[in-house]
Amino acid sequence: MSAVAARKSQEAGYVRDLGRAFGGALLFSLPLLMTMEMWALGHAATPERRLAFVVVSLPVLFGLAHYAGFSARRGALNNLLDTLTALAAGFVTAGGLLALFNVLDRSSLASAVGQVSLQAVPAALGALVARRQLSNGAGEDGEDQASYPGELFLMLAGALYFAMNLAPTEEMRLIAYRTTPLGALGVLLLSVVLLHLIVFEAGFAGQEDKESPLRAFIDFTLPGYALCLVASFAMLWTFGGLDGHGLQSLVANVVILAFPAAIGAAAARLLV
Repeated sequence: MSAVAARKSQEAGYVRDLGRAFGGALLFSLPLLMTMEMWALGHAATPERRLAFVVVSLPVLFGLAHYAGFSARRGALNNLLDTLTALAAGFVTAGGLLALFNVLDRSSLASAVGQVSLQAVPAALGALVARRQLSNGAGEDGEDQASYPGELFLMLAGALYFAMNLAPTEEMRLIAYRTTPLGALGVLLLSVVLLHLIVFEAGFAGQEDKESPLRAFIDFTLPGYALCLVASFAMLWTFGGLDGHGLQSLVANVVILAFPAAIGAAAARLLV
């Protein structure tokens, strides 16, 4: 193959990867893009929280670029470029659809930027896992096999994504308000049980046939659920879900949100 043909093939491949990235951004961000609470949070969330949300998401996106990525390129520089490109795709997707839905606040630049920035992160996450989800070559190109810390990172990413989609909704607050301490304990136990069952059945790296249920519980389930609690607290804080709550209400909100976060953490290896 000539140098010109090779370059054209690379360019065509990159265009295909970029198209998949936009497809993944749309697929993963659509639930939030069509959620009324997220539109309002563009106005209500403080600039500090919106900035913290985007900044803290950067290492998570970079890690996803390493383990998944919308292109086959690897290495620190390529991972950084994939991260920035995915974030750009997230901003374009979020801004374009919010404007198309006529919910983007055109009267205030600060509010419009706030609305788009909150939506761009889940869209960027979708862009980075697009190659795994939207191609028929999962496992191709020799993707990196995650180490034990890498598996925990992927569990955190899955927990963050699920928590991110539900933390802004009034339904989560209503469930937490209506739940009793005994009910919250039941949700906590169910979260741990489901997390353990899915993790053990999913076959995380290093587990396979050598890993006993007890070992999987110690290695993955317990630290995984702790990460779910951290992810839930972080998302609730970002979206103002903890403002004005006492300790008991705060714990209830975190435990309730950690239920879907645990499902996301357990399914992370299946998604990425």
